Amino acid sequence: MFAILKLLLLSISSQLNADQGFDVRRHLCTVTRYDVAKDIANTSAVAANNIPNGCTPIHVNLVARHGTRSPNKKRMRELDELASHLGELIREAEEQNLSLEKVPSWLRGWKSPWREKLKGGELIKKGEEELYNLGIRIRERFSELFDEEYHPDVYPIKATQVPRASASAVAFGMGLLSEKGGLGPAQHRAFAVTSEIPASDIILRFHDCCGNYKDFKKRQEPAVDKLKEPVLDEITSALVSRYGLKFTRQDTATLWSLCKQEASVLDITDQACGLFSPSEVALLEWADDLEMFILKGYGNSINYRMGVPLLEDVVQSMEQAIKANEEFQKIQREEPLELPPKPPQSRNWRGSTVAPFAGNNMLVLHSCPANSASKYFVQVLHNEQPIPMTGCNGSDFCPFEEFKEKIVAPHLKHDYDSVCTAKLEEPEQKPASSELSQLFRCLLSLQNDDTRSTKDGL
Repeated sequence: MFAILKLLLLSISSQLNADQGFDVRRHLCTVTRYDVAKDIANTSAVAANNIPNGCTPIHVNLVARHGTRSPNKKRMRELDELASHLGELIREAEEQNLSLEKVPSWLRGWKSPWREKLKGGELIKKGEEELYNLGIRIRERFSELFDEEYHPDVYPIKATQVPRASASAVAFGMGLLSEKGGLGPAQHRAFAVTSEIPASDIILRFHDCCGNYKDFKKRQEPAVDKLKEPVLDEITSALVSRYGLKFTRQDTATLWSLCKQEASVLDITDQACGLFSPSEVALLEWADDLEMFILKGYGNSINYRMGVPLLEDVVQSMEQAIKANEEFQKIQREEPLELPPKPPQSRNWRGSTVAPFAGNNMLVLHSCPANSASKYFVQVLHNEQPIPMTGCNGSDFCPFEEFKEKIVAPHLKHDYDSVCTAKLEEPEQKPASSELSQLFRCLLSLQNDDTRSTKDGL
């Protein structure tokens, strides 16, 4: 989403324990549903306990991913092709008089649930609920910010022009402003959602406007596929032995994609997902996380430097809030990180917790008039949980000036045009070792081709 998040990785173990109940829905990388990715029951209470007495929120800036969506057209085509190929494998086994006893019954004659859809990628009902409920929780959590009458300049809601993103913005706004109007039994009110033209939207769709990033991604994708091949080959061999069908590496990749779509969108975990053991799921999840790490996360500096316009927008909105409040009252160094370690080792980087559907980040500006050192503090929340900032000595409650100096300023030396259009030197390409131990330049961007942001600056 934006460069500041390079400091905000959650320390969440990926260690699996099948004996205590394995839920594949928690291991779907960025296809993970929000309610599955985290327990939101006591979120507000946890964050509230970290706020010093006398401090009150005066501004909230939220950047959120769209909610859970259906497969896009590319995925639907792949699943249609999978259905045809599975039929061929079954017929081939029958012609060779091979036993089909080990083949799951659902797999025989299987057809994609999305085979008759002409378009894909739209927000589903579960995705609407994710953003609607997020809006309600934010209003309840920061109730003192919503006393003022609605005005689009006071509560701006911005989205990209991608339909699932704009629909997510509407669902969020309906939750945020429910009972604030007079429309219908729920007392909804009309509100504005604004968008920029995609070709020039460098705040929310900077990845689509950044030529150098597109070139980098195109160059790196074959190498990333190579890194994933050993995992796919290992699991393909296991599937062939287990079920007696001549699965290919591509079959395994598509079956894993089907598993993620079934589990996330349809809550079906005993079909495609049932083909894989928990340890195989862990490897497939790690392979997905590895791809995300390199192409959209810590893998290269352009992944976060192109997010500078969004960072500038966030800081500017906080400065405006401070100015308005006062009138009314009269990086961290950039360091290389290793790739996510392979299971069964634990790791911090997991797509299911970094960027699930409806994943979000909030920067909350607090006024602390009784504090002698600083009158304004910033709190960062990732998926509604407070996150320590290394640039602020590990605190999740950082003086605003220190926040600007130590976290924001190092990134503002990079200009979007120079990052995205200037001729870049080709980095030396080093072969990947069998242990995948080479280092990559790093910081974090949750924004990517599959990530659309809904922004609410309060």
